Amino acid sequence: MNDDLACLMYLLAYDDAAKGPYNRSRTELLVRTAALIDLALRGRLEEDRGGTVTVSGAQPTGDPVLDGVLSDAAAGHGWKRLVRRHRKQTLTQVEDRLAAAGVLTVKTPRTRFFTRRLTVNDRAVPAALRARVSVALHGDGPVTELPAADAALLALAAAGGIRSVVSRQDHKTFRGRIDACTGRLATYAPGLEKAVRTLSTTMIAAQGGMGGS
Repeated sequence: MNDDLACLMYLLAYDDAAKGPYNRSRTELLVRTAALIDLALRGRLEEDRGGTVTVSGAQPTGDPVLDGVLSDAAAGHGWKRLVRRHRKQTLTQVEDRLAAAGVLTVKTPRTRFFTRRLTVNDRAVPAALRARVSVALHGDGPVTELPAADAALLALAAAGGIRSVVSRQDHKTFRGRIDACTGRLATYAPGLEKAVRTLSTTMIAAQGGMGGS
């Protein structure tokens, strides 16, 4: 779990007051995108000349979240479609994985009209992660020298408007650095970079009921 981008993204999006993600519908998309980036970093997802995502290798990753995304990708979709596809299921799977690892405690609602409440068992865990991304944001070294995972998390946190990680002022002050971190995704797939750059639009569409299954 330590290097699992989807789980790390969830912890960045976790809000103590909300007893869960800062915004559940946005976090669904962020976590799903983080899983896609994770697979691209591992060399398991690539992009053909037409922009369609292709799967490299047949062996499972051993992570049910990533294996589910790989299965979706095998159908030959584009990045944006894969970001939206099965995003609710992916978020729930990530929460279950964090709970199984002892990172989260899950309180199931008594009725289906309420969402389950989730508590991070050690607040130092998301705090340390936010500090790690803050170093990537405020550092003065070349973005190319940042760990790929840190650059991706920073790009996603900024795209998702997680103000506890990237404030509005940070977004203005460090716009160039955030842009460079997002641009690094093109190294793995041009369409993946574009999907992250347009996440805010995707989030608006998803909240309006146009975000896919």
